[in-house]
Amino acid sequence: MECSWISAVWLSVPLAVAALLLFFMKSVHHAPPKSRPPGPPGWPVIGNMLDLGTMPHQALYKLRLKYGPLIWLNLGSVGTIVVQSAKAAADLFKNHDEAVSDRKVPIALAAHGYSEGSLAIKNYGQQWRALRKLCAAEFMASKRINDAAHVRRKAIDDMIKLIEDEAMASKARGGRGEVDMPRVFFLMSFNLVGNLMLSKDLLSSNSEEGHEFFDAMNKVEEWAGKPNIADFLPFLKRVDPQGIQRGMTRDMGRALRIAAGFVQERTRVQGLGIEKVKDFLDALLEYKGDGKKGPEKFSDRNIEILILGLKDYK
Repeated sequence: MECSWISAVWLSVPLAVAALLLFFMKSVHHAPPKSRPPGPPGWPVIGNMLDLGTMPHQALYKLRLKYGPLIWLNLGSVGTIVVQSAKAAADLFKNHDEAVSDRKVPIALAAHGYSEGSLAIKNYGQQWRALRKLCAAEFMASKRINDAAHVRRKAIDDMIKLIEDEAMASKARGGRGEVDMPRVFFLMSFNLVGNLMLSKDLLSSNSEEGHEFFDAMNKVEEWAGKPNIADFLPFLKRVDPQGIQRGMTRDMGRALRIAAGFVQERTRVQGLGIEKVKDFLDALLEYKGDGKKGPEKFSDRNIEILILGLKDYK
C-alpha cells in the first residue's frame, strides 16, 4: 500500500510539470500563427530570450536573413514584433498606425494609475488625443516657446554657474575639475520644465518641496529604468522578486503627494483672482472639453500624474 502511494506521487510530478509547461506554451504562443510574422520557435516559459544572446542587435540581424524584415519573438510571454527595414516601418506606421499605436505598459509604471494619465504611455483614445492637443497648444506651441525665452536663458545661466561651482569643488578636493555633466543636464532640464509647467524654480535653495520632489522623481526614474523580469513572466507579478513594484509604489506615491500640493496651492491662488502669467498647470485646471471628443475636464489625479510627466518632457 505504501509503495503504491509513493509510486502515485512520483507519477503525478511529471504530469504536473507537463501540464505547467503546456500552460506556459499556450500563454507564450497566444497569437494565431497566421496573424503574426514568421519567427524562430521559442522555449516554454522563456520564449526566445536565449535567441538574443549577449549582442541582441547582431542576433536580430542574423534572424532577419532567415525570417525577413518583420520577425515575431516571444520574450517570456510577451509577443513582440521586430521591424528591421525602413520600408516595413513606413508601411506599418502609415497603414496600421492605430493597431501599433499602443505599447505594453511595464508593471512598474502602472503604479497609482500612472499609465492611465501619462501622455507618454497612455493608450491611444479620445482622452489621449485631447491631452496631446492641449500640450501642443499650451506647452509646445512656438508662441509659448518664444515667450519663455527668458526662462530658458535663466536655466542656462544657472547651469553654467553650477558647472563652475562643481569644477571648483572638484579642484578643492584635489581633483582636476571634473564635472558630472549628465547630472548637470538632468538638473537643468528638470528645473526648466518645472518653471514652464508650474512657474516654480524647483531646485531653488528656498524650495524644500522642490528638492524633495526632485529626489522622489529621481527614484521613480531609477525604478522605471530597471529591467523587470515580471514584465516578461507575468506569473511573477505578485511575487515582485526584484522589489521594483514595491519601490515604485512607495516613491511614486511620495511624488504624487507633492504634486497634489502644487495643484491645491494653484487652485487657492485661482480662487483669489490674482492675475499672473498663465502656465501649463493653469491650462490643465481651466481645460473644458465637450465630453464627446475627450473629457469635459481633467481630474486632479490626471493633473498630478501629468506633473509627474516632467520626466517625459525632458
